[in-house]
Amino acid sequence: MMKNWWKKAVIYQVYPRSFKDSNDDGVGDINGITEQLDYLKKLGIDAIWLSPLYQSPMVDNGYDISDYYKIDPLFGKMSDFDELLEKAKNIGIRLIMDLVVNHTSNQHLWFKEARKSKDNSKRDYYIWRDQPVGERRNWTYDSSTQQYYFHLFSPQQPDLNWENEELRKEIYKMMNFWLDKGISGFRLDVIDLIGKQPDQGITVNGPKLHEYLKEMNLATFGDKDCLTVGEAWSSSPELAKLYSSPNRQELSMVFGFWHLLTSAGNGNKWEKLPLNVSKLKEAMAAWQKLNPNEAWNSLFLGNHDLPRIVSFWGDEGENREKSAKAFAILFHLMRGTPFIYQGEELGMTNFPFENLSEINDLESHEYFTDKKNEGKTEAEIIKILREMSRDNARTPMQWTSEQKAGFTNGKPWLTVNPNTTEINANQALSDSDSIFYTYQKLIELRHKEDWLVEADFELIETTDRIFAYLRKTGTRSFLVLANLSKSPQHFQSSYVKKNEIISNDKFPNLLTDLEIKPWQAFALEIENVD
Repeated sequence: MMKNWWKKAVIYQVYPRSFKDSNDDGVGDINGITEQLDYLKKLGIDAIWLSPLYQSPMVDNGYDISDYYKIDPLFGKMSDFDELLEKAKNIGIRLIMDLVVNHTSNQHLWFKEARKSKDNSKRDYYIWRDQPVGERRNWTYDSSTQQYYFHLFSPQQPDLNWENEELRKEIYKMMNFWLDKGISGFRLDVIDLIGKQPDQGITVNGPKLHEYLKEMNLATFGDKDCLTVGEAWSSSPELAKLYSSPNRQELSMVFGFWHLLTSAGNGNKWEKLPLNVSKLKEAMAAWQKLNPNEAWNSLFLGNHDLPRIVSFWGDEGENREKSAKAFAILFHLMRGTPFIYQGEELGMTNFPFENLSEINDLESHEYFTDKKNEGKTEAEIIKILREMSRDNARTPMQWTSEQKAGFTNGKPWLTVNPNTTEINANQALSDSDSIFYTYQKLIELRHKEDWLVEADFELIETTDRIFAYLRKTGTRSFLVLANLSKSPQHFQSSYVKKNEIISNDKFPNLLTDLEIKPWQAFALEIENVD
């Protein structure tokens, strides 16, 4: 059996337009990533997941692809990509491509052909009807052929028709083009939507979804040592078994969002609820209970679509560093593959947005318009966007304390967070107690310690604000504990400390009756627990 490198790996997500600008046009690019490989090597990561670099009109920042085979000139040339791939490989870092196959841009050649006539050879690559079926907003009228086409996202992102075998072959051919270049896998955007059947009102988890994924696996990455992770907001631990059980030959893992949805009022992310540690424990434990032979977990605190974790659940104020380390320790020592979003290792925070002109994100603008039409005031809407806009994660990476954060010498495409004066990579690298070095140590532990991959997970009953769990192999036991609050909490146990592993504060000596300080977190090996 192929040994899965990704079980001991840590993946770092780069959002290219915000990472590093090498040519001073204000937009991050491929050469900027290449320039910072040494920084990523120092952190210790195993692979970079690159948000889309393909040619795109950038209506949705590259998640609307107009040519899968080309690099968008905004980011550089294919030769720049090849150089990044080669240089990363030379220092032991793999590349994972972000891939959007649920929809394309309406500027894609396939769609341009499809709308020419009803009998065009590419017509059936998309979904067309004489009248809208179901949700009216998912259909756009095309006057040239007097039919409506289907889209789950913006009208500029028409959905592909996965029922069409010829289309599927084209997609697999394109995936093999990138695999042949030497990339190490894919993150598959909204993959749970490709089996849609609009006539039946099915948009997610369609009946043929897993049939398509098996076919994709067989036609592309199945015989290669790749990491494949599907974005699936609808997934549950039970569904994760269908996607990632090794004997089903589909994907390596999915991104499940149960933990983040504990802060979504009525399942709506815009109705942000405060951190509910009890619900968070329940959500994480449900996924951790998956047997590795049934499914593999992904572990993540942020990505390009989510607010900054320190602002979302942590403490942006005096406990910023401590709360960032607490979440890192808590999540990285669970079973699964950890993903770090750029800047998370620095404790970057949300941006203090004051008005809509500071926001680029398509989704945020749509939300603003909808809420304005419902009668909400501008101030009310901006307050919500300040907490939840995707642009919180997309402000430029903070390399230095300078005004433009060492990201560019040009005008940055999004305003740099003013707190770059205190929060930046230069500062973090020069402080041996920084969040960066906590992440570095967690990555080292994952590489060295087999128990992180193999040990079982057991949630410990504690007070509400403490999240504590055991990882147990047949012969060893480990205690991981974090106080996810601003107030001291009590913890009592009969555990006996054996070895110190990692902490964001002093290690306790006795574990019988402890007062855990605000945001304190630690991991210890303890005398074996049956």
